[in-house]
Amino acid sequence: MNKNKANGIIIGVNEKVSPPKAFILGLQHVLAMDLYIAPIIIAGLLSLTVENTAFFIQMCFLATGIATLIQTGAGIKMPVVQGPSYVPVGAIAAIGGKLGLGAIAGSLIPGAILIALLGYPLKWFAKAVRRVIPPLVGGTVIIIVGIALMPIGLNNIFIAEGNIGDNIIIASVSASIVIVCMLLGRRLGAVGTFFRIVSVILAIIGGIITAMFFGTVDFSPVKDAAWFSLPTLLPFGKPVFDMGAIISMIFVYLIILIETTGTWFVVSSVTGEELDEKRLNRASVGEGLGCFAGALVGSTPMTGYSSNAGLLAITGVASRSVIMVSGGILVCLGLVPKLSTLITCIPEPVINGIFGIVCVAIVTNGMKVIQPIIIDDRNMMVIGIPILLTIAVTVLPKEVLATVPDWANYILSSGITVGAIATVLLNLLIPANKEIADNSEVTSG
Repeated sequence: MNKNKANGIIIGVNEKVSPPKAFILGLQHVLAMDLYIAPIIIAGLLSLTVENTAFFIQMCFLATGIATLIQTGAGIKMPVVQGPSYVPVGAIAAIGGKLGLGAIAGSLIPGAILIALLGYPLKWFAKAVRRVIPPLVGGTVIIIVGIALMPIGLNNIFIAEGNIGDNIIIASVSASIVIVCMLLGRRLGAVGTFFRIVSVILAIIGGIITAMFFGTVDFSPVKDAAWFSLPTLLPFGKPVFDMGAIISMIFVYLIILIETTGTWFVVSSVTGEELDEKRLNRASVGEGLGCFAGALVGSTPMTGYSSNAGLLAITGVASRSVIMVSGGILVCLGLVPKLSTLITCIPEPVINGIFGIVCVAIVTNGMKVIQPIIIDDRNMMVIGIPILLTIAVTVLPKEVLATVPDWANYILSSGITVGAIATVLLNLLIPANKEIADNSEVTSG
């Protein structure tokens, strides 16, 4: 418990929370997610009809809930919220456009099974992570995750529907409420703790009220949405197993694993929970099973959501029971289209104002991981160059992606992926000063 207090955690990973409190805190995580954005992008690239787009988003809510329950309940057993990854957007669009919707499921299923097998029975995943991801790499990857996500949140504010100036004001209000609640949590004892715990819900309410003044809130789509809808197995047709598509998607899955491992490091850093070999292998199984479930109901590959990991640091609530409730809420949203539509109606500037502060929390937690390590010239390069490459890929003109091979497109579409791969490779290739490395290990230990 002292370790949790040192990390600013108010409610620990294995602490139980009363059902009403768990519902409110779990709802915060759901409201703060932008999980509908990736499926909307994919639906547009595949030219899906309005009905199929709505159904696709609904299935992503359902798959997210199932994957979260699997990962938090039986996989990594830490407060990890799963959600649709942005990494495979280009690959899914290319496979679906060339081979049809059935080939998407056909390419996703084998890769998901492989990811699960890497955890058990093969037990290869943890060994690979231990070999190539020491604290220096893990901390740098956490920083990269936060830096890569910042422009996404800011861009979503700038391009959201409405006047850009109004959007900035709305986002500033929601972000300011989170900041004030966090500061109150440090200063006002029990009352401050309450404000910190519910900071996201208060920020969303304040942001929506502000957006109403600017006329950018529209809940009319909720009226047309159905109350209840059951999922169907393989809704987009019988799977088509194309070897080229399968190989491409396996490569994409490996990239997603690098991305989600960064999220696990964030959660481990925030909660103080150790990522031992058993937990890492279970996490790989949980990741694979979650992706497999998503493929069966017509969703996209799942990954650990860094934004929700950042929320742990902001609210100080790290209880698995809260995240399990989040998973349950997401499953309900997948079965009740009217509710999932209601979530998607929250103005983007409201969510992304909060998202910006979440990114700051992620970066600072990465800094905590590398703080004990001696930063010599070699370690400076291992930390700095991947950050530079992450920013370079983030600002890379989208037209460039159309001129490169598919495999390069998949990598260059994600700043997190490029930064994580660069960190791993530089740490392996640049010789370490043995004395400094030994001292760093002792200090970090």
